Amino acid sequence: MTYASGRKAEYRADPLFVDRWSARAYTGEEISDDILFALFEAARWAPSASNSQPWRFLYAKRNAPDFDLYLSLLVERNRLWAKNAGALVVLVSKKTHIRPGSSEPTPARYHTFDTGAAWANLALQASLLGWSTRAIGGFDSEAARRQLNVPDDYAVEVAIAIGRPGDKALLHEDFQALESPNQRRPLAESVIGARFPA
Repeated sequence: MTYASGRKAEYRADPLFVDRWSARAYTGEEISDDILFALFEAARWAPSASNSQPWRFLYAKRNAPDFDLYLSLLVERNRLWAKNAGALVVLVSKKTHIRPGSSEPTPARYHTFDTGAAWANLALQASLLGWSTRAIGGFDSEAARRQLNVPDDYAVEVAIAIGRPGDKALLHEDFQALESPNQRRPLAESVIGARFPA
Protein backbone atom coordinates (compact mmCIF):
# COMPACT_ATOMS: atom_id res chain seq x y z
CA MET A 1 0.00 0.00 0.00
CA THR A 2 1.16 3.53 -0.79
CA TYR A 3 1.14 6.31 1.83
CA ALA A 4 0.96 10.11 1.63
CA SER A 5 4.76 10.32 1.64
CA GLY A 6 4.94 8.15 -1.47
CA ARG A 7 6.44 5.32 0.53
CA LYS A 8 5.15 1.81 -0.06
CA ALA A 9 4.59 -0.71 2.71
CA GLU A 10 4.28 -4.46 2.27
CA TYR A 11 1.84 -4.72 5.20
CA ARG A 12 -0.52 -2.24 6.77
CA ALA A 13 1.12 0.05 9.31
CA ASP A 14 -0.20 3.29 10.73
CA PRO A 15 0.80 6.32 8.60
CA LEU A 16 2.52 7.77 11.68
CA PHE A 17 5.32 5.25 11.17
CA VAL A 18 5.53 5.12 7.39
CA ASP A 19 5.14 8.84 6.64
CA ARG A 20 7.64 10.07 9.24
CA TRP A 21 10.98 10.89 7.67
CA SER A 22 14.11 12.82 8.58
CA ALA A 23 14.00 16.11 6.70
CA ARG A 24 16.91 18.55 6.58
CA ALA A 25 15.05 21.56 5.15
CA TYR A 26 13.79 23.73 8.01
CA THR A 27 12.10 27.12 7.90
CA GLY A 28 14.13 28.63 10.75
CA GLU A 29 10.97 28.97 12.87
CA GLU A 30 11.54 29.08 16.61
CA ILE A 31 10.05 26.21 18.59
CA SER A 32 7.96 27.00 21.66
CA ASP A 33 8.58 25.38 25.02
CA ASP A 34 5.09 23.85 24.79
CA ILE A 35 5.98 21.99 21.60
CA LEU A 36 9.54 21.09 22.60
CA PHE A 37 8.52 19.76 25.98
CA ALA A 38 5.67 17.78 24.41
CA LEU A 39 8.40 15.92 22.49
CA PHE A 40 10.38 15.34 25.69
CA GLU A 41 7.18 14.21 27.41
CA ALA A 42 6.56 11.61 24.70
CA ALA A 43 10.16 10.41 25.09
CA ARG A 44 9.68 10.13 28.86
CA TRP A 45 7.13 7.35 28.36
CA ALA A 46 9.41 5.08 26.34
CA PRO A 47 9.94 1.57 27.73
CA SER A 48 13.20 0.78 29.52
CA ALA A 49 14.79 -2.15 31.33
CA SER A 50 13.82 -2.12 35.02
CA ASN A 51 12.20 1.27 34.33
CA SER A 52 15.69 2.77 34.54
CA GLN A 53 14.94 5.56 32.02
CA PRO A 54 18.62 6.15 31.14
CA TRP A 55 18.03 8.92 28.59
CA ARG A 56 18.90 12.56 29.25
CA PHE A 57 18.26 15.40 26.81
CA LEU A 58 20.51 18.47 26.65
CA TYR A 59 19.21 21.17 24.33
CA ALA A 60 19.56 24.68 22.97
CA LYS A 61 16.73 26.50 21.25
CA ARG A 62 17.23 28.74 18.25
CA ASN A 63 18.35 32.26 19.27
CA ALA A 64 19.31 31.03 22.77
CA PRO A 65 22.88 31.75 23.94
CA ASP A 66 24.01 28.11 23.58
CA PHE A 67 22.58 27.47 20.10
CA ASP A 68 25.83 28.44 18.36
CA LEU A 69 27.78 26.17 20.72
CA TYR A 70 25.54 23.23 19.82
CA LEU A 71 25.84 24.08 16.14
CA SER A 72 29.64 24.15 16.45
CA LEU A 73 29.60 20.54 17.71
CA LEU A 74 28.32 19.35 14.33
CA VAL A 75 30.62 18.57 11.44
CA GLU A 76 30.72 21.40 8.93
CA ARG A 77 28.52 19.67 6.36
CA ASN A 78 25.72 19.20 8.90
CA ARG A 79 25.95 22.84 9.98
CA LEU A 80 24.91 23.86 6.46
CA TRP A 81 21.34 22.70 7.10
CA ALA A 82 21.08 22.40 10.91
CA LYS A 83 21.58 26.17 11.29
CA ASN A 84 17.86 26.53 10.45
CA ALA A 85 16.65 24.16 13.19
CA GLY A 86 14.32 25.36 15.92
CA ALA A 87 16.35 23.42 18.49
CA LEU A 88 19.43 21.25 18.68
CA VAL A 89 19.59 18.40 21.16
CA VAL A 90 22.35 16.13 22.42
CA LEU A 91 21.01 12.82 23.68
CA VAL A 92 23.03 10.95 26.30
CA SER A 93 22.38 7.77 28.27
CA LYS A 94 23.31 6.75 31.78
CA LYS A 95 25.52 3.66 31.74
CA THR A 96 24.61 2.53 35.28
CA HIS A 97 21.46 2.24 37.32
CA ILE A 98 20.33 1.23 40.76
CA ARG A 99 18.08 -1.79 40.67
CA PRO A 100 14.95 -1.81 42.83
CA GLY A 101 15.87 -2.96 46.34
CA SER A 102 19.56 -2.14 45.91
CA SER A 103 21.60 0.91 46.88
CA GLU A 104 24.63 0.29 44.64
CA PRO A 105 24.78 1.18 40.94
CA THR A 106 25.31 -1.65 38.47
CA PRO A 107 25.99 -1.54 34.71
CA ALA A 108 22.88 -0.83 32.65
CA ARG A 109 23.36 -3.27 29.78
CA TYR A 110 20.54 -1.84 27.70
CA HIS A 111 21.02 1.90 28.22
CA THR A 112 21.68 2.54 24.52
CA PHE A 113 18.77 0.37 23.38
CA ASP A 114 16.38 2.06 25.81
CA THR A 115 17.58 5.53 24.83
CA GLY A 116 16.89 4.65 21.21
CA ALA A 117 13.28 3.96 22.19
CA ALA A 118 13.04 7.42 23.77
CA TRP A 119 14.46 8.98 20.60
CA ALA A 120 11.84 7.14 18.50
CA ASN A 121 9.02 8.44 20.72
CA LEU A 122 10.37 11.99 20.40
CA ALA A 123 10.62 11.72 16.60
CA LEU A 124 7.11 10.34 16.23
CA GLN A 125 5.59 12.98 18.52
CA ALA A 126 7.36 15.69 16.51
CA SER A 127 5.86 14.31 13.32
CA LEU A 128 2.37 14.31 14.85
CA LEU A 129 2.80 18.00 15.74
CA GLY A 130 4.03 19.03 12.29
CA TRP A 131 7.74 19.21 13.11
CA SER A 132 10.62 17.19 11.74
CA THR A 133 13.59 15.61 13.49
CA ARG A 134 16.87 14.26 12.23
CA ALA A 135 19.37 12.27 14.27
CA ILE A 136 22.93 13.39 13.54
CA GLY A 137 25.87 11.05 13.89
CA GLY A 138 28.22 13.61 12.33
CA PHE A 139 29.17 15.56 15.43
CA ASP A 140 32.08 15.74 17.86
CA SER A 141 30.92 13.59 20.77
CA GLU A 142 34.06 14.23 22.82
CA ALA A 143 33.70 18.01 22.43
CA ALA A 144 30.03 17.61 23.41
CA ARG A 145 31.08 15.71 26.53
CA ARG A 146 33.58 18.41 27.51
CA GLN A 147 31.59 21.50 26.62
CA LEU A 148 28.25 20.27 27.95
CA ASN A 149 29.76 18.87 31.18
CA VAL A 150 28.54 15.33 30.52
CA PRO A 151 29.64 13.07 33.43
CA ASP A 152 31.79 10.01 32.74
CA ASP A 153 29.01 7.56 33.58
CA TYR A 154 26.95 8.80 30.60
CA ALA A 155 27.40 7.80 26.96
CA VAL A 156 27.05 10.58 24.40
CA GLU A 157 24.73 8.97 21.88
CA VAL A 158 23.64 11.35 19.13
CA ALA A 159 22.78 14.92 18.24
CA ILE A 160 19.27 15.74 17.04
CA ALA A 161 17.92 18.64 14.99
CA ILE A 162 14.28 19.64 15.40
CA GLY A 163 12.71 22.02 12.90
CA ARG A 164 9.57 23.06 11.11
CA PRO A 165 9.85 21.38 7.70
CA GLY A 166 10.34 23.71 4.76
CA ASP A 167 10.88 23.65 1.03
CA LYS A 168 14.03 21.94 -0.21
CA ALA A 169 14.99 25.22 -1.92
CA LEU A 170 15.99 26.40 1.58
CA LEU A 171 18.81 23.85 1.56
CA HIS A 172 22.36 24.14 0.29
CA GLU A 173 22.41 22.64 -3.22
CA ASP A 174 24.38 19.61 -1.98
CA PHE A 175 21.31 18.41 -0.08
CA GLN A 176 18.40 19.31 -2.35
CA ALA A 177 18.40 16.05 -4.34
CA LEU A 178 18.42 14.07 -1.07
CA GLU A 179 15.42 15.85 0.44
CA SER A 180 12.61 13.32 0.10
CA PRO A 181 11.36 10.29 2.02
CA ASN A 182 13.48 7.24 1.24
CA GLN A 183 12.33 3.65 1.03
CA ARG A 184 13.29 0.69 3.22
CA ARG A 185 14.76 -2.67 2.29
CA PRO A 186 12.25 -5.52 1.87
CA LEU A 187 10.82 -6.82 5.12
CA ALA A 188 12.13 -10.31 4.35
CA GLU A 189 15.70 -8.99 4.66
CA SER A 190 15.06 -7.85 8.25
CA VAL A 191 12.72 -10.53 9.58
CA ILE A 192 14.78 -13.71 9.65
CA GLY A 193 12.41 -16.23 11.21
CA ALA A 194 13.24 -18.77 13.89
CA ARG A 195 16.99 -18.86 13.08
CA PHE A 196 19.48 -17.67 10.52
CA PRO A 197 19.84 -20.03 7.56
CA ALA A 198 22.64 -22.57 8.00
